[in-house]
Amino acid sequence: MLNETQIDAYLHRLEYSGPRAVDLATLTALHQAHLQQIAFENLDISLGTKLDLSTDALLDKLLRQGRGGFCYELNQAFALLLEALGFTVSRLSARVHNGKDFGPDFDHMLLLVDVDGKDYLADVGFGDCFRSPLQLGGDGVHEFGLHYYLLADGEQHYVLMQGKDGGTGHAQYRFSLQAHAIEDFFEMCEYQQTSPLSHFTQKSICSIATVAGRVSMSNNKCIVTDRDGRHVHTIHGEGEYRALLLKYFGMRLAGDVDVGKLFLRHV
Repeated sequence: MLNETQIDAYLHRLEYSGPRAVDLATLTALHQAHLQQIAFENLDISLGTKLDLSTDALLDKLLRQGRGGFCYELNQAFALLLEALGFTVSRLSARVHNGKDFGPDFDHMLLLVDVDGKDYLADVGFGDCFRSPLQLGGDGVHEFGLHYYLLADGEQHYVLMQGKDGGTGHAQYRFSLQAHAIEDFFEMCEYQQTSPLSHFTQKSICSIATVAGRVSMSNNKCIVTDRDGRHVHTIHGEGEYRALLLKYFGMRLAGDVDVGKLFLRHV
């Protein structure tokens, strides 16, 4: 359980100074703040740095270093914050859809949050995804011209769908309502950062939501999506890469980090 000092530091990182009530408004505000302040990124995987899901390591990386992480890191950290604030949180396993089929169990970690007897899906670790929590049994949310909703798929199983407003939805991942301990995700977390079959070892990614859209750095490309469309820029050197990380994500990598691994290794 996070202590008061850690809670304050986390909320400061989120630039959140609002109410701490255990209600849907607070959950929604924290969810949205998390997506806009802490990046979805896998830079440590490309740099060969082993990921650590312990509480101390996560807080050090996200709060002291000003870094982000991927699903197991971000959703575990967010769960710790929510639990410290009084929310009831379950860690769920999901199988991510790869365009043809669903992947293995524990392929992704997401959260189920109980608010006044109603269950809401929270996920701050899937990159470009829903920004407002999804109620189980609800109609979903409409954001940026997209509709996110849940389909029941057998007993205690759901599929997250994403589609353009008025269009056909596409499966994102399938999950069970069975709660798990964080230790249950350790094996797949190791696989995701070491296996040549994992898409996380195929390219580097750093992505964050903005008020107007999203900014992503993928290998040697910087992609800015806003109200004017999608803009792609080629990154030409380590100095520019570091400058863009600082500009868009507030991230400073240590001076001895081989930044070339992040945009040259996969090109």
